Amino acid sequence: MTGLNPKKQAVNMMADRLLVQVPQGEGERTARSGILIPATANVGKRLVWAEVTAVGASVRSIRPGDSVLFSPDDRFEVEIQGEAYLILRERDIHAVASDATDNETGLYL
Repeated sequence: MTGLNPKKQAVNMMADRLLVQVPQGEGERTARSGILIPATANVGKRLVWAEVTAVGASVRSIRPGDSVLFSPDDRFEVEIQGEAYLILRERDIHAVASDATDNETGLYL
């Protein structure tokens, strides 16, 4: 048996894993001078934002729908039903942006 069945199946993340999706065009950006910098440009250790789609049972502080900041070096790529996703570990997340505040204070994007 190779790959997933063509029928839709639920995907459950294991342990401390997160399934995230980087928004289209997220890699490209414009410099202050107006120059377009492509996603393939080598910029060193630039962190990336992505939206969380699913979380494993051991994930404590991140929920689906949150945005997470991570290093592109700490990821695994996967394609599910023709969509590109990344798998990350909770410990590799540098910051979380969430609509739910839980009475916490912090920075707002």
